[in-house]
Amino acid sequence: MSFWRKEVIEFALDHETRRQIDEQLAWIAREPANAKPYYHLAQLYRVAHRQEDALGLLLEAVRLDPAFGDAHNALAEIYIARADDAAAWCHARLAAEHGNGAALALLERYKTPEK
Repeated sequence: MSFWRKEVIEFALDHETRRQIDEQLAWIAREPANAKPYYHLAQLYRVAHRQEDALGLLLEAVRLDPAFGDAHNALAEIYIARADDAAAWCHARLAAEHGNGAALALLERYKTPEK
């Protein structure tokens, strides 16, 4: 790995990601009943390869707001990657019901529907 990539670019990206994570944590502290910062923090954790943390945050987001289509879609993506078809289909359908049909379209194209 080159010096520029390792020492400059990755450092800057890690610093920015940490800043964004801190912002979302502060938002959660201010508004613990708001589903959005849980979702945003989960997306940052997904990028940082912290899938278990992301999963928990997304589940909290949909507990707080069952109609949060983007959070259901992100859950479906995680469950697809884990080969948990039943959970993937469940969240993909909920996501589509609430305005985000991306995961459902993916599942319909490549998987046999769960009943």
